[in-house]
Amino acid sequence: MAFELPNLPYDYDALAPYMSRETLEYHHDKHHLAYVTNGNKLAEEAGLSGLSIEEVVKKSYGTNQPLFNNAGQHYNHIHFWKWMKKGGGGTSLPGKLDAAIKSDLGGYDKFRADFIAAGTGQFGSGWAWLSVKNGKLEISKTPNGENPLVHGASPILGVDVWEHSYYIDYRNARPKYLEAFVDNLINWDYVLEMYEAAAK
Repeated sequence: MAFELPNLPYDYDALAPYMSRETLEYHHDKHHLAYVTNGNKLAEEAGLSGLSIEEVVKKSYGTNQPLFNNAGQHYNHIHFWKWMKKGGGGTSLPGKLDAAIKSDLGGYDKFRADFIAAGTGQFGSGWAWLSVKNGKLEISKTPNGENPLVHGASPILGVDVWEHSYYIDYRNARPKYLEAFVDNLINWDYVLEMYEAAAK
């Protein structure tokens, strides 16, 4: 199953002022496209091109770093675009998700603080995550293109903290970018969709 660059689920201007057209054009049209192009070439060379993206990520972890880097980033970005929407973020969570965040993470305010801290504290490039592991929500961070799939968890929300995700709009102020993401961009409906799939 060849990797394909998905269309953005919104217009390039839709996330402004929190994420600009310029950021989305560079991030989606250039960076994500490169992961797709390189990933396809490396997956074919490794004889894994017939597998799903999730299988390629898991099989290449620890065995084929170049393929893992590109496949991991492709997986992460497929969902990253959907984890954002115009008018998103904030405290209006679907009931089931709100209940799980209360019971597993100590409530929305604690989730917000811990998720932003995970992204801020990731040294260098990487991601911050909200995942389901052993039936419970957990917050984590990973370097580079790594994701919770390779640690026995199902990611339901992730934020990209590579500089190309925020430097045009926020320069070196990564915490401000993370606050804007949580408060104004998260597509909680898509997070719920992934949560329900992970909880099955």
